[in-house]
Amino acid sequence: MKLGDGMDVSANGLTGRLYLSAAAPGQEPGSSQQEFGNAERPSKTGGQVFVLLHGIGVSHRYFARLHSELASGRQAGDAVVYSFDLPGFGGTSRPGRRVTVGEYAAFVAAVLADAGVQSCVVVGHSMGAQFAVELALQEPDLVSRVVLMGPVVDPARRSAAWHALALTRDALFSESPSTNVVVFSDYFKTGLRWYLTQLPVMLGYPLETRVCGVAQPVLVLRGSRDPIARRPWCEFLASQAQHGTIADVLGRGHVVQDTAPEAVAQAIVHWASTAAGGVTA
Repeated sequence: MKLGDGMDVSANGLTGRLYLSAAAPGQEPGSSQQEFGNAERPSKTGGQVFVLLHGIGVSHRYFARLHSELASGRQAGDAVVYSFDLPGFGGTSRPGRRVTVGEYAAFVAAVLADAGVQSCVVVGHSMGAQFAVELALQEPDLVSRVVLMGPVVDPARRSAAWHALALTRDALFSESPSTNVVVFSDYFKTGLRWYLTQLPVMLGYPLETRVCGVAQPVLVLRGSRDPIARRPWCEFLASQAQHGTIADVLGRGHVVQDTAPEAVAQAIVHWASTAAGGVTA
């Protein structure tokens, strides 16, 4: 699934692509989806803003079903939803050098500032959870809440070989064929060279210590059959956050946002409207 053509965006010497869905003025929330270049600014709608950040090797496409669910109005009223193809991924131009987690977060912050976003719930999946935490640390006035979905990397399993095996297990036993098509076609588009360029960045980022500095409420969300973001690691991560909560979507794997978008949207929206801190199951 793809959200139209999006809009090319550049900041800090990096170029990516941005996708926006929002209710048009005078329409019911979620009654239309517009590309960024034609949509009204988020401030026009007055709704909650969600920013979705993908992980290594993939693109906005595995977020498309969750993006559409959040923008539909069924879960979040007149929500405004942004998704990215981050620089080097999803067919965007590859930077000529390795890009750090902090640089990706700064890129997102600059693009959102240019779009007029003043407050948002940031949702990061897999390596995107690292970008989400760094964005919250860099821009505490911008990020109101943080969702870490299928977060990496468990410090007890910080090796490329272990992650390759876990990813294979997830694809074989926990994901639908359609989800695997989206994920692995994106891997092919990214290319092995850029994937391996960024892999050490992902493996070396100390999410378990960086999340300690996040003052905003944090939801750690996982599929109950996720072999990559295992329950003990996610429980530990939630306990490290100042205001951490953990939740599982039953029977789903690592790419839970594609296989269960309604359940994920419901969990995020409910938490975002009620969370007051504290680790819960």
